[in-house]
Amino acid sequence: MDTFYVALHIALVFYLISPGSSTCLIGCSCTDDNLGRSLLCMETSMGHIPEDIPHDFTKIRIEKSHLTELQQGSFSNISALEFLWLNFNEITLMNIKSLEGLTRLTELRLQGNKLTSIPWTAFQDTPKLKILDLKHNRLDVLPEYALRHLPALTYLDLSFNQLSVISKDVFTNWPLYQTAEKAWGKEGLVTNVVLALHDNPWLCDCRLKGFVTFIRSVGPPIILMNSYLMCAGPASKADKFFHEIQLKTCMKPVASAPETNITLPLGANATLTCLVKGRPGPTIQWMYSLKIIRGFAATETHIDSETVSSQLVIPSLHLEDRGLYTCTANNFIGNSSVSIMVDTISINSSAPLPPPVPMLSSDENAYIDIRIAKQTVYGITLEWYAVTDNPAETWFTIHFGKYDSPKKEMIYIGPGINSYSVSDLLPVTKYEVCVTLKNHPPREGQCIVFVTGSDISELEQRERLIHIIVIVCAMVLAVPVGMYACTTEARFSCVERCVDLWRKRRLHRENMQGTERQGTFDSLQATSDEGLCKESEEKPKKKGKSEDRPKGGSAAHLY
Repeated sequence: MDTFYVALHIALVFYLISPGSSTCLIGCSCTDDNLGRSLLCMETSMGHIPEDIPHDFTKIRIEKSHLTELQQGSFSNISALEFLWLNFNEITLMNIKSLEGLTRLTELRLQGNKLTSIPWTAFQDTPKLKILDLKHNRLDVLPEYALRHLPALTYLDLSFNQLSVISKDVFTNWPLYQTAEKAWGKEGLVTNVVLALHDNPWLCDCRLKGFVTFIRSVGPPIILMNSYLMCAGPASKADKFFHEIQLKTCMKPVASAPETNITLPLGANATLTCLVKGRPGPTIQWMYSLKIIRGFAATETHIDSETVSSQLVIPSLHLEDRGLYTCTANNFIGNSSVSIMVDTISINSSAPLPPPVPMLSSDENAYIDIRIAKQTVYGITLEWYAVTDNPAETWFTIHFGKYDSPKKEMIYIGPGINSYSVSDLLPVTKYEVCVTLKNHPPREGQCIVFVTGSDISELEQRERLIHIIVIVCAMVLAVPVGMYACTTEARFSCVERCVDLWRKRRLHRENMQGTERQGTFDSLQATSDEGLCKESEEKPKKKGKSEDRPKGGSAAHLY
């Protein structure tokens, strides 16, 4: 009897000090069979790998349990683990040391997760791994040495991922493939290896040439689960099987131009053409004075599977458009470029330049609403809204310069752009900016006139960004020609007095038209707020033309 009690006592102590041998996680089930102890957790809400998993499990299956990450050493205390199934979770991240301590692991299944990449060096800790199931994930890259640490693998499933281009070196660098290649013809020396690569969006261009060749030549002991791999692109090869296509070797782009020197009259439209040949199809950019051209319209036309024609259209040539334009083509192998010199001539140097080419009559009465969207210490940003018959092909011209300058700088803006920034404005200067349809002169409602303030460097002024402040004026910002928006650095306490002064002067004008008066826009002093806020009873001392003031309007304040 004493012997019985001693044995019972020993068993009880062993149970207390070894809870892992008989306990199970809450919400999970545990079983024992001839292959060892198993843990099964289905549709739980654990969210992460528990830290208190008993250490004697040989099989763990946790599925549909909202796992999001495999952290470092997630199973490092379960050294006996041989089978690990983590299917249909939400795993997006796998730590490089997540498989640490699993030297006996032979099967890893991660089907139906959200993995976009795998830390392939993590498999250094699993030298006996034979089955790796990664189907239905989001893998888009397979590095050249991805399989280097999987020498014992007999089943690899990468189907239903996002792989588009991989190198044949992924497999030729695989130790198992190298062993199999040496033993081909020696039956029984090498175990068959199953590969599943189907249902990926393969991009069948020159970059896939080596892989396609490998797939065509592969044979036992390497077996493809589905040998009918299909192209997803490009369009000329979409939905074709690998064995139906012929791929060429990749080549660096070669750029050329039919004309490298173009001379056209001022006002003419210029079309620059660049021919690019390369595999795979390169990206093409036009540059002018080392800046990428974004406003002009560049179109691409595929002449054949390897040649692309890119055309840059410069509307209504101006003197500022002269110079060297460069067409640059790039693909992963290299780049190439060709330059085109553009020059202008006058049709008749002794005669004035011809008038701009008119737009289509359907857009002659197009509505354009312009406003100042943003103001800084040294500039403004314009925005406009236009109603035209064909917005996708409508070009605009920005006319900008000093108000009294007979010639304004003209900037052409391509379709789809409705803003433009002007910087480095001079202080105490009157400017005019207009937005019109291409080649059209400004009309009423398409211009804004403003005056910049004095260049005061006080920190308080800069913090309020009042280099351009509309304090009192005749119209809203979308004003017609002859209607003005006035700016200065007047103190805000002065605004009400200025408004009152404006109203009294307008009343005085209505009662005494044709008489002497003061305070028109041209006589405003931008350098002194006191000059704006003199006593309203003071009599005018200077004449002002009645047309300098708008007929009707409202005060506008913009801070």
